[in-house]
Amino acid sequence: MSADADRLEEARRRLRYASEDLAAASDMLAHAHGASRHVCWLAQQAAEKALKAALIFLQVDFPWRHDLDALRDLLPAGWQVKEDAPDLAGLTEWAVAARYPTDLPDATSADAEAALRQASAVYEAVAADLRWHEGYFT
Repeated sequence: MSADADRLEEARRRLRYASEDLAAASDMLAHAHGASRHVCWLAQQAAEKALKAALIFLQVDFPWRHDLDALRDLLPAGWQVKEDAPDLAGLTEWAVAARYPTDLPDATSADAEAALRQASAVYEAVAADLRWHEGYFT
């Protein structure tokens, strides 16, 4: 496989993983499986994977961090997620706060619902832009 084909396959794979994380989080929330913090963590991970899929697709180098605003800001102008998700700091916090005890309060069901809603919006915006760019993700 060529380097370009490998890159495109990796972008598709990241987007698929993001979709799977959202589905798992949604199922957990709908059926009260697991703690709210698990939903928040999966939501953060889904948004991160979706953003990294776009960056891989565009061949943009990115840091191996969980900062969703920093990742979003690496996308060029015109990407819908830049307009739809102007502030991802709250979702970014769940990358650590949901996995380890911190000074922050534990996640609530309202936090889980909000995180899932925001991550879903990030995923949908990225997926729509990827479908639009060269028709690759149709």
